[in-house]
Amino acid sequence: MTEAIWSVGVVAKRCGVKVSTLHFYEQQGLIQSWRNAGNQRRYKPEVLRRISVIKAAQKVGVSLEEIKQAFLSLPNNRTPTLEDWQLLSKNWQRMLDGRIAYLQTLRNNLTGCIGCGCLSMAKCPLYNPDDTLAASGSGPVILDQAEQEALAKKPEASD
Repeated sequence: MTEAIWSVGVVAKRCGVKVSTLHFYEQQGLIQSWRNAGNQRRYKPEVLRRISVIKAAQKVGVSLEEIKQAFLSLPNNRTPTLEDWQLLSKNWQRMLDGRIAYLQTLRNNLTGCIGCGCLSMAKCPLYNPDDTLAASGSGPVILDQAEQEALAKKPEASD
């Protein structure tokens, strides 16, 4: 077992986060620390990877709850192996692919009708006459359909 020797200040500096962020992540069950004889928090070196994954995932819009659920597949009491991280990656790949497809569609169609029902674009009557897409759902229906189509084209990750 790797010894938990890193102080909260060292981990915060190394990861580029505030000490309060580490405390918050710990309260949320995303990372673990141990107390030394002086009752000071100590971390194992592998906490750097967990925090880096948290930061990277948040940058692409993954919620802390989604991160927490993914981390449930990782061991808390041992260093995650390459296989552990590959499993987490595989589980997130489909979700991230859908988000990427959505962002690409948004980027490519932002100046045109996205099926939101505002009917303010000149082309809306062609794509969404009289807001007929409202029957298909709320929000930007055309963008949402593009995301679903992209996900349907991707094979589901298998073990």
